[in-house]
Amino acid sequence: MDNFEQALAALKHGEVIAYPTEGVFGVGCDPDNPTAIEKLLELKQRPVEKGLILIAANYDQLLPYIDESQLNDEQLNTVKASWPGPYTWIMPASDRVSHWVSGQFDSIAVRVTDHPLVQKMCIAFEKPLTSTSANLTGLPPCMTTEEVESQLGDKLVVILAGQTSGRDKPSEIRDAKTGNILRQG
Repeated sequence: MDNFEQALAALKHGEVIAYPTEGVFGVGCDPDNPTAIEKLLELKQRPVEKGLILIAANYDQLLPYIDESQLNDEQLNTVKASWPGPYTWIMPASDRVSHWVSGQFDSIAVRVTDHPLVQKMCIAFEKPLTSTSANLTGLPPCMTTEEVESQLGDKLVVILAGQTSGRDKPSEIRDAKTGNILRQG
């Protein structure tokens, strides 16, 4: 069943949706809507201090949220060369980024996805989505719609119908300034 329009409408109305990504299902919402982010954090039982990833269809969608002036050309080229793909980068946050997204950090975690359904959603929504694994804190990330339904179904308005890209773990996280791997992918 294609429920793309239903999921898009839910995002526009400040709701949290679940959706398939490269490796696991994610839950996300409008990164510029604090009320939606509060719902997401409550759903995940996740502290605001941890911050959230932004997932986008292309690099241009991330530009308003990144302070590129703090990175040199080599650092930016390294980041851009890894995308689209399952690589999340920690980059300096712009003034536009609220603490709801960045948590206790002055940086932001961002990814340009290669998942066609998420790309389509970000293009239709005209901006990135917040992205954190679809699971309750402490439980393993959900890999299928059924697992999302079982863990979070009673708390979500829409689970975007689709499949993950088949990776068996969440995305790798790297620091754009240092190149250090913060989470193995």
